[in-house]
Amino acid sequence: MTATTKQGRADKGGAAVERRGRGRPPLRSDDETRAMIYEAARREFAASGFGATNMDDVARRAGISTKTLYRLVPGKQALFEGMVADRMDRFVSGVRLRACDGSNIKGALREACLACAELILDGEVIALQRLILADSDRFPDIAETFYRSAMRRTVSTLANWLRTQHERGLITLREIDPEAAAGMLLGMLVFEPQRAVVFGRQAPPDRAELECRAEACATLFLEGCAVRR
Repeated sequence: MTATTKQGRADKGGAAVERRGRGRPPLRSDDETRAMIYEAARREFAASGFGATNMDDVARRAGISTKTLYRLVPGKQALFEGMVADRMDRFVSGVRLRACDGSNIKGALREACLACAELILDGEVIALQRLILADSDRFPDIAETFYRSAMRRTVSTLANWLRTQHERGLITLREIDPEAAAGMLLGMLVFEPQRAVVFGRQAPPDRAELECRAEACATLFLEGCAVRR
């Protein structure tokens, strides 16, 4: 048996590739592990609140050791901030991919509205808002984190999209600032159902309800922002 066979098989470039033991699971990257951590944290925060959540419970829910958790995330505040940022990164990417084609402005705006509504009216996102309202006196940093990284970033993402369509000549915002226009559109889209859900008056809207609301809001908004030919 050659030395290469003993130490590992050689790849085409001649570098030795480590032979894994039979049955040993493939190694996860740190990015993949962080994604698991943030998903577990989102569920744990929503279920227990910020104050009652501890790192051991998050590690257990994620299926990793506490040592691994602390290696990647130094503490609970950093965990909350990372979890919110991760969720918003995925949202921003989704809006950009789903609503970048200006050939059908109404369809594109409907998709952008639907993406926003799915985020803001998600049951676990609303649960996070409830815990922030309950814990913000004791933990003011989490309210600031959520406002800056989630609420303002949602408005800015939609504002940038509206600004792009305005610059393309597909809509006209006239004298309205894109951030203000985005805030108005989001208010029309989610304020009433969000309030009803937060105060326990109804369950979060399902996909069909969100699609109908996104369609109606896109129509009403575009009637006011249409380019007069």
